[in-house]
Amino acid sequence: MSPCRHSLTLSLRRAGRRLLAWLLAFPLALSFTFSLTLSLAIPAVHAAESLRYPTTFDGDAAAALVIHGALDLPQVRPLLDAFHRDHPDVALHYRNLTTLALHERFLKAPAEADVLISSAMPWQYRLANDGQAQPLDTPAARRWPAWARWRSELFAVTFEPIVMVVNEAIIERFGEVRSHADLLALLERQSESLRGRVVTYDPAISGAGYTYAIEESRLSPRYWELVAALGEAEAALVGTTGEMLEGLIEGRYLVGYNLLGSYARERLANHPRLKIVVPEDYALVTQRLALVPRLAPHPETARRFLDYLIGERGQEVLARETPLGAIHPSLEGPGTAASLRRQRGDALRPITLGPGLLATLDDLKREALLTRWRREFMRRRRH
Repeated sequence: MSPCRHSLTLSLRRAGRRLLAWLLAFPLALSFTFSLTLSLAIPAVHAAESLRYPTTFDGDAAAALVIHGALDLPQVRPLLDAFHRDHPDVALHYRNLTTLALHERFLKAPAEADVLISSAMPWQYRLANDGQAQPLDTPAARRWPAWARWRSELFAVTFEPIVMVVNEAIIERFGEVRSHADLLALLERQSESLRGRVVTYDPAISGAGYTYAIEESRLSPRYWELVAALGEAEAALVGTTGEMLEGLIEGRYLVGYNLLGSYARERLANHPRLKIVVPEDYALVTQRLALVPRLAPHPETARRFLDYLIGERGQEVLARETPLGAIHPSLEGPGTAASLRRQRGDALRPITLGPGLLATLDDLKREALLTRWRREFMRRRRH
């Protein structure tokens, strides 16, 4: 080959490699700029779902209450039923939204809802920190554990471990998966067998998934190895625990990573082949945070509901009739934080309710984490 042709060939190859690198990077660059905007703009699958509890009281005796919650109807219904039985004068309207849709709706209409309940802890904390929440000054609020509240404006009301779900077929063939270390070993040794059969959150489109990624990157020195192993197994990336559970139930996936344990316990009750694993080495615990917006249209009724939610009566309902986990310090037995702490001890790592949550919403830090996450996820993948 002549020197000119050789030089031209090399130039074309370099240009081709640069073009390929740009094409691979372009979707990621878009995700940094638009992922949060798009995820907020996409209508929630269940955004139209709601519950209404009318009142038979007339005139001044009647009260109104509008709750926006990132909490599916089967989980929240027992609590709302009980509250309405105790407060029949309240005409209650509950709207079920995704975490990011709830946050965006509030920003657009801050005087629409009386109570916000969401597991997107950084977003809820930001609202309170920005002066968007009003205080609750009741005996129940003053007695609430310090680790589960911020000042008197933001209250953690549930205690929900983040879990893995493993199909019994995997256990029978490859052995138990009890920890993150076990999962990493399984993925590294059996990436071919598990190719496309593992599912987890996409942190670029899921507020919960992004929060868990931030927390785990701080907790575990081997977290990035696990992300790379997930990529090598070509794990499916989705936006909700519900999508993961659906795929696991249908048999499309054999392993689910970082699911909301409360939803998993309820959905998988009649699927004994799907085993819920609370990791032995460490298990993140998320809490749904509740607040009364500063511009709540019915503030008195809103404070009444929040007081009920953190009171012993409301927390008993959470422990007894839902999988959400009650925090109230006087409650013991199944369905309570006290019981889980006795069973799991130091392995439980509740996400801290404090200023550190704001760091997860910093645009530059978000971009840096998502850049590394995608890079590690793609590192071992075959092209």
